[in-house]
Amino acid sequence: MGSTELLISLDREGGATLQQQVCDQVTALVHAGRLRPGDALPASRELAAQLGVSRTVIIRAYELLRARGVVTARRGSGTRVAELPAGPVPSGTGRSGTVQTVPSPPRPTDGGDPLWQPWEPPPVLRHPGNVLDFRHGTPALAAFPVARWRQSLHEAYGRADAATLGYGPAEGSAALRAQIAALVRQSRAVDAAPENIMVTGGATQALDILVRSLVRPGDVVVIEDPSHTVLRQVFGCSDAAVVPVPVDEEGLRVADIDAAVRAHGHDPERVRLVYVTPSHQFPTGFIMSKRRRRALIAWAYERGATVLEDDYHNEFTFTAERLPALAAERHHGTVVYVGSFSKTLFPALRIGYAVLPPHLVRPFLGIKWITDRLSPAVSQEALADFIATGAYARHISRMSRLYRQRRMRLLEALYEHFGAEVRVSGEAAGLHVLVTFTGARGVPEREIVDRAAAHGVRIYPASGYFVLGPPPEPTFLVGYAALTTARITEGVALLNRAVREATPRT
Repeated sequence: MGSTELLISLDREGGATLQQQVCDQVTALVHAGRLRPGDALPASRELAAQLGVSRTVIIRAYELLRARGVVTARRGSGTRVAELPAGPVPSGTGRSGTVQTVPSPPRPTDGGDPLWQPWEPPPVLRHPGNVLDFRHGTPALAAFPVARWRQSLHEAYGRADAATLGYGPAEGSAALRAQIAALVRQSRAVDAAPENIMVTGGATQALDILVRSLVRPGDVVVIEDPSHTVLRQVFGCSDAAVVPVPVDEEGLRVADIDAAVRAHGHDPERVRLVYVTPSHQFPTGFIMSKRRRRALIAWAYERGATVLEDDYHNEFTFTAERLPALAAERHHGTVVYVGSFSKTLFPALRIGYAVLPPHLVRPFLGIKWITDRLSPAVSQEALADFIATGAYARHISRMSRLYRQRRMRLLEALYEHFGAEVRVSGEAAGLHVLVTFTGARGVPEREIVDRAAAHGVRIYPASGYFVLGPPPEPTFLVGYAALTTARITEGVALLNRAVREATPRT
């Protein structure tokens, strides 16, 4: 069956974006019966040429249509109109007792939104064959027990049946959810029932679904400042106002939330979501104090807001005292706990999870069902086996020892070369530290980046993570997990040379 010609007329002077207009008009054609289940839509390149727009506009429109459940896309069969559900759209009940319907997908932002910051390309290296890359977020993949993981995959495929190979539950494998419940209870003191745990395609999907289920036009999402650019993109795609609130050595400055929201012209009562990384704030590495944790929960409960706790890197802590997760506190259903296996195992696994209060389970499931139906079932079963057999715990133990050695070598090398002219934060946990070269005040970060690249070193500026103003001195996010101690030593020595070359002599 060939593709159906679409009768679409775009208003280029109107207020709606072109991709939104395409999405809305295709949806209208489906509801009018002019497009029927199984009908093929034109290829993105073909429709773009027909409408005289860029292909990106059509790709984004099709993404919106898939998110709404209007179309499906499969390799080899193109984009087709989906089968319409027989019943009503899933819904849930919030704390107020009112019915919450599944919201429409987030709008794409335009290039003028200051929160929409694309990834900056890495610096160009003169010697690309011998890269010393201090990229954060990359685990020691060379140390991953591939053979043991293959064994778990073999076990999962060996037990596979029609249920495993078919369309499984949107909430994820029952076996994996049970293992995650045990993990978060033992390591983070979070008492979660498996039925409140949702398996997702990484932590980012969990964030995306949560903002869709909780946020309405005119609402406010509070984020930490500084924070990850991808995080700001996820929230910036919603109909909410995104308000940054600064952090300090104790974490998010809870007492400043109301003033920050008002300063942006919004009502603090409209805050629906507060995003925090309390165990290792990104990118500063600060750990939220007990006092701030309790203040945040009290503030959120009073406002009827939800706290989204992203507990990335939680497995790797290098201090004697380790605070439990924020979700381990008595939070009265105000905290959603999000985790991922991307950093502990390998990023390509793309398995994350969300621990939800009971009132958010159905709204979350409704959105997940229409966005991707299910996360890959066999990978989930393999991961459940990997955890149940103790392989996961052994891997975390080995990696903790390895990362402790690499972290110590990085800190030693930084202080050896820079002495009092360097300040480091975030060394208590995680797989990166925030490094400020206090002796190079006034030197642009880009100058240091380019000088380091000339020596074969990649280093990543931190200024792009700050909304309320960059640090006064050149500051960088330095990851160390994927580099051996010898490479770290070499890399810091070369970095020292680059900083010295970039710093004017007095």
